[in-house]
Amino acid sequence: MKRLLSIAIFVALALNAYSQATTQPAEDLDLQYGSELLKKGTPAPEFTLSDINGKKFSLSDFRGSTTLLVFWASWCPDCRAEVPLLKEIYDGSDRARLNFVSISYDKDLETLKAFVKENGLPGVQLFDPAGKKESKAGADYHVKWIPSLYVIDAEGKVLLATVMAEKVAALLGSSIAVGSSPASSGVSSARLCTDESCAL
Repeated sequence: MKRLLSIAIFVALALNAYSQATTQPAEDLDLQYGSELLKKGTPAPEFTLSDINGKKFSLSDFRGSTTLLVFWASWCPDCRAEVPLLKEIYDGSDRARLNFVSISYDKDLETLKAFVKENGLPGVQLFDPAGKKESKAGADYHVKWIPSLYVIDAEGKVLLATVMAEKVAALLGSSIAVGSSPASSGVSSARLCTDESCAL
């Protein structure tokens, strides 16, 4: 009887441990990489930068609809890993209600242009010639790691600040099955920038 009771207790503990392991949320990388980003409800700082074709854009140009703002660079492994998921979010979005704006820290404009063309990156692609360490926009948005993503509401306030595109997809009600794409599964489990090249 004692033996059966011991087995029953062991099985119950094992099932409980399995249940907890399978229902635990994915690692929240914001705790490590996005803790200094602007908080929800903060007015999003204004900026003016040129796109890859030389046309100037300011954040206020997008007022009146939601904006996804992405800080990134083509040389950043984590940023490249997010590209497929960001494109899925774009493809599943209502273009009349959601603006896609990216600010790149690429060192060379022609390299950025080539990457954007080769990968069919959507939205407005801005180039910040100041680079990742001297960027005023990056400093204003407290960006310490790329990619960093902001969802900004129609009134210009922060709805979400994160380093995880999965959270953006969830907030925007994307039709994407979060975690099903190669990008989301890879990025959610580990950072690829092991040499801290994506740290600012």
